[in-house]
Amino acid sequence: MRVTSKGQVTIPQAIREQLGIQPGTEVGFEVEGDAIRITKTAPSKRGAAVVERLRGSGHGRMSTDELLALTRE
Repeated sequence: MRVTSKGQVTIPQAIREQLGIQPGTEVGFEVEGDAIRITKTAPSKRGAAVVERLRGSGHGRMSTDELLALTRE
């Protein structure tokens, strides 16, 4: 297996299926001596801080029907 000029390697299909790795699955890399271990990681919460900061900041002056009407115009 070769590393591409972009540093990419294809994980064989049998291994992806065995571990449940699908497009969008996050993986981590660990160096152990002269070997690399790839592990599935928990999805990152990149947007969680932004969502938490915005939570409760809405003013709620429009009803759901009014908001839907706005998006459909």
